Amino acid sequence: MQRLTVSTSEALDRFISRVSRRSPLSDDEAAALLALPATIQRARGNADIVSPGELVEQSCLVVDGMLGRFVQMVDGRRQITAMYVAGDMCDLHSVVVPRADGALQALSNVVVLRIPHDDLRRIAKRYPAIVEAFWRDCVVDASIQSVWMANMGRLDAKARMAHLLCEIGTRLEHAGVAKRDRFAFEATQSHLADALGLTPVHVNRTLQDLRSTGFVAIGNRRVEISDWAALAAIAGFDPAYLHLDQDTVSAATAWRHAPASRA
Repeated sequence: MQRLTVSTSEALDRFISRVSRRSPLSDDEAAALLALPATIQRARGNADIVSPGELVEQSCLVVDGMLGRFVQMVDGRRQITAMYVAGDMCDLHSVVVPRADGALQALSNVVVLRIPHDDLRRIAKRYPAIVEAFWRDCVVDASIQSVWMANMGRLDAKARMAHLLCEIGTRLEHAGVAKRDRFAFEATQSHLADALGLTPVHVNRTLQDLRSTGFVAIGNRRVEISDWAALAAIAGFDPAYLHLDQDTVSAATAWRHAPASRA
């Protein structure tokens, strides 16, 4: 295994920080995560990190850049079902379901840490709270996908685009790598079409429509939102599904400290 460099250590720190917002960890538990062995993988945009049907033995943690999860139709068309940013563990679920049912592909130039399933299982056996943290992380992934599905079925193109921008900005801010109203966004219009269920031509029109509001500037692979409240209103964006609220975390973990009930 390659020894962790400063940048990869920072990536694990970022992951631990994000996980800890939802699942408080002790110093020993955080240290166990930080000590995970990993190999570094770099890839250019549109390169597959995991191929459909591949049997994987490692989970992927994004150090830099953006990854997308694809499902490919029999006619070759693809749908992006998730986007992952720095600090995200893209396929934590693969520890228990190692056969990939979709592809993980770089949406930009990316740096990824590949962490062996065996090592994730090892620390999970030793630290039950880490199991709970991993479980909750997978639940949040499912929550995000549920909202994406609802948006695809019920929002118009402008609202869908606005919602995606609000979500990515919020996630990047909580990852500590950008501000929610100013961030790099290197997904292409083709990627946006695959994520939002639109044609590239429709994506182009929708971006122009959003620019015309004056609330958001999109270009040169950057997003700048001058009126967050107005963009969030277009989207109907409520970040509750991202489960970043500390009160929710406290309620979810309160059982650990509750007195045992008597039979």
